[in-house]
Amino acid sequence: MPAVPEYMCSAPAPARSPLDLKFHAALARASMSVSPMSQLLAMIDWAGHLAGSPGKRLELTNLALQHARRIVEYLGELALATPCAPASRCVDPVAQDRRFAAEEWNLWPFNLMHQSFLLTENWWQAATTCVAGVSKHHEHVVSFAARQLLDVFSPGNYLATNPVVLRRTFETGGFNLLHGAFNAAEDLQRLAAGEPPAGTENFVVGRDVALTPGKVVLRTQLMELIQYSPTTERVYPEPVLIVPAWIMKYYILDLSPHNSLVKYLVGQGHTVFCISWKNPGPAERDMGMDDYLRLGFFAALDAVNAIVPGRKVHAAGYCLGGTLLAIANAAMARDADDRLATMTMFTAQTDFTEPGELALFIDESEVSLLEAQMEEVGYLTAGQMAGAFQLLRSYDLLWSRIVGEYLMGERAPMNDLMAWNADATRMPARMHSQYLRQLFLNDALSEGRYRVDDRPVALSDIDTPVFCVATLTDHVAPWRSVHKLHYLTPVEIHFVLTKGGHNAGIVSEPGRPRRDYQSMTREEGGNYIPPDDWLALAPRQEGSWWPEWSAWLTARSGTPSAPPASGAPERGYPLLGDAPGSYVLEK
Repeated sequence: MPAVPEYMCSAPAPARSPLDLKFHAALARASMSVSPMSQLLAMIDWAGHLAGSPGKRLELTNLALQHARRIVEYLGELALATPCAPASRCVDPVAQDRRFAAEEWNLWPFNLMHQSFLLTENWWQAATTCVAGVSKHHEHVVSFAARQLLDVFSPGNYLATNPVVLRRTFETGGFNLLHGAFNAAEDLQRLAAGEPPAGTENFVVGRDVALTPGKVVLRTQLMELIQYSPTTERVYPEPVLIVPAWIMKYYILDLSPHNSLVKYLVGQGHTVFCISWKNPGPAERDMGMDDYLRLGFFAALDAVNAIVPGRKVHAAGYCLGGTLLAIANAAMARDADDRLATMTMFTAQTDFTEPGELALFIDESEVSLLEAQMEEVGYLTAGQMAGAFQLLRSYDLLWSRIVGEYLMGERAPMNDLMAWNADATRMPARMHSQYLRQLFLNDALSEGRYRVDDRPVALSDIDTPVFCVATLTDHVAPWRSVHKLHYLTPVEIHFVLTKGGHNAGIVSEPGRPRRDYQSMTREEGGNYIPPDDWLALAPRQEGSWWPEWSAWLTARSGTPSAPPASGAPERGYPLLGDAPGSYVLEK
């Protein structure tokens, strides 16, 4: 039997036979990479402890009887109500629940339908939580599974029980359903052909998005480095190096000209470099986290030092790129490498003990199943990641789309951010396994056990000022998890919490309406402020956080001077082509 590759295990594990690998890979494909055993263990844990909790079961019985009584009383209210009487409810949805917000849901019998559904949701929420003895992970899995199953039966998802759809069908004579059928047929055809969603053809990389002028000055097996052309006569001497995540393409930071963070920085007088990661395939299956450090960040930093010699660098990392940057900065501090002036983190976690709902799909059983599938093909497919995110936000990414595009017949207009989101990438098997095991499962980085060059690194060694951005409704890197950097390193941290999600909160250009953020600085060596206290203390400001970041960088930069040349052929960094380069175009 072949041994399990070292990168798949942080501790010795039994070897897995070729037959087991093939069976587990087939099981992963059949179950959409969701481990049936993980789900079963969670269900057994919950059901077993619930069966042994007669008091909890009595509470649930009483709650069911209360809900039944409320529905009967509600029926009586509806029967006696006059047509012009204000709509009454026996239960209110949570603030962020928009499923039944339309006025049509207050009409008979749809008011009874959605109120009964909400009460059912409330009962299952009570049934799947606060059961003594159930592990927190299993509780979250069972509660999540119950919500997903209930969502299937929501009255808002079907023609006959959705009053908004029925009204549209009456008003259009059924043409909305005809348009919806055309939309569904087009989507199925594109899915079968492996084509991106409709409308993405209007956002071509290099033609409509990723337009900021620049040159590719370095190409490695894993990335291209882009140096952007200056637009001001004088620039700050310290360059900015951006390390995006390689889960998606880099150009979320260089979308359309009006919302490009790269273009904004260049316009503020900064010399900007940005890594564009390769879309890995089977040839890169054995590339690990150390390769992304060596051929990615450190190769880029060497190039920036050669092109702008004698100057420290402002480094910024986004999501997984921010985690990689934190690892690199800790390793540099350990090795007395002082080439960084500051570190900026965008929605990047360094402590993974509370990573949010993404942890629902990360335990030993899930990771083992993924590893078997990745071992067979050499990478994690983009579709697997997209499926996990759709489950996490099933209403926003699945059911609302089904209702809007297939029942209402209204195709949501494509925008640059949506088109970028459809331009997904793969993940090398070795790197993704290391990432899940060392960071998510074992939390090695925050506990000082993550190794670079076979020696551990500690975030407490970092000695550069930090600008850290989190977003309020982030499902990938919850802001309270990002905030934990405060107790992992004693340096100055300027923490910003902005409105929006994981992506939309970062693409938050000046002038965008309905934007605000909170920010506060923890001075070097200052006391730790817990997240809820921080939320109460940090002042709120209207608008975009971009100008605050630019001002923070400027305050830690030298006197502006003439911009550097593009590339440095004499030092081994010739111009290899125009931005956005070739790697970003790979499918």
